[in-house]
Amino acid sequence: MRKNLNVIAAYSIMMGLIILVGLFQSWNIALSIFNLCLISAVMTMGANIQWGYAGLINFGIMGYTALGGLAAVLISVDPVQEAWSAGGFDILMSLWLIVVMVLVVRFILKRFEKSKVRTYSIAAIIISGILLIRFSAEPGIEAIEAVDPAKTGFLGGFGLPILFSWIVGAFFAGGLAFIVGKVALGLRADYLAIATLLISEIVIAIIKHEDWLTRGVKNVIGLKRPAPYEVNLQTTDWFINLVEKFNSGKLEIISNLSDRQSALNQLVIEGSSVFVKLCYSGLFLTVVIILLILTQKALYSPWGRMMRAIRDNEEAANAMGKNVVKQHLLIFILGSAIVGIAGAMLVTQDGLFTPGSYRPMRYTFLIWVMVIVGGSGNNFGAILGGFVVWFLWIEAAPIALFLINFFTAGISETNALKAHLIESVPYFRFLMMGLGLLLIMRYRPKGILPEKIEIK
Repeated sequence: MRKNLNVIAAYSIMMGLIILVGLFQSWNIALSIFNLCLISAVMTMGANIQWGYAGLINFGIMGYTALGGLAAVLISVDPVQEAWSAGGFDILMSLWLIVVMVLVVRFILKRFEKSKVRTYSIAAIIISGILLIRFSAEPGIEAIEAVDPAKTGFLGGFGLPILFSWIVGAFFAGGLAFIVGKVALGLRADYLAIATLLISEIVIAIIKHEDWLTRGVKNVIGLKRPAPYEVNLQTTDWFINLVEKFNSGKLEIISNLSDRQSALNQLVIEGSSVFVKLCYSGLFLTVVIILLILTQKALYSPWGRMMRAIRDNEEAANAMGKNVVKQHLLIFILGSAIVGIAGAMLVTQDGLFTPGSYRPMRYTFLIWVMVIVGGSGNNFGAILGGFVVWFLWIEAAPIALFLINFFTAGISETNALKAHLIESVPYFRFLMMGLGLLLIMRYRPKGILPEKIEIK
């Protein structure tokens, strides 16, 4: 009972802070924070499954997030017919060569016993295959990237609703996790963390430099949205009537018809942005609730208890007949797939894909801070950590500016110290993050909502 009260109190305080932002800043800002908190919560659930359930340290969250964004592009963008005509066949041939190379390597691994000859043969096949694939794809890549590079210069996608990319992003991230897990899960602790971080950097490098795939650093804009466009809402009668009815009290006190119409137009513009963000909030909240239900059921299932047993004493679990390697691979795939969903959700909201924006600070280390602050091993804690840390990350600058103006109210605006403090406002988020993390580690080392095992 006390545990439930702590969860309710923590989430109530968090929602209260978001409401205060809506009241004192704007509801647009509040809903933007709320939506990004929901996306961050999905990422933290993925990281929590890997670390909180199994003790796996994955510093490659950035790469899996980018793969989710890649899925959004490949699913929602219309195919570029000119690019397909120019070099589509070469790309398909290269993909076929990749499949053949994988099948040959798999055949050798299964057919021949481990030896130096087998190792050298596989290495030779992989090196030769990469060279052959590059030789085959190079003419097609050049032809594709030459097709109106200012607007396209890539193959495009399938032209499907972008919501499908949330599922595809999970498969992309899960597929990469399977490959990485087969190679790197033999490592432990810091070695695994370094390996996953390097692999994520490789993924980002490929996405940034292979223009034929997603335009690279030229970005992809204008992605299809699952929510209505603000401009369309502003000219729709039902929405205008809705805004007018909702703000009837404000409009009635304006006697001049021209001023009233101007005020209504402004309210419609502001309301359209709020309405769109509410649509995204509904979609994202649905995903969070579904994942929370599934992860809670998994946590308290026999499988969840087995994973925690492996986490706490791997040797004992192995002695009891549990396949530790298999279970680690499974949970690594599941956690990465959830992160891939979050990556697709983020691009869906933004309506654009910017490979250059994927940096470890935002999409790896900040996610880990969220899990630590919230409480690893606790799904409610991981979600709360996503809300708390992202809220502070966004609101650190306004809070810092308010405090500076409050404590220097009697000082002239031209004062050098005051001017310096105001110029340093953007850096206060790092100060607040560091200070907050230190306080959590000192007074709540297991997080705000620490893991508490219950047998159900």
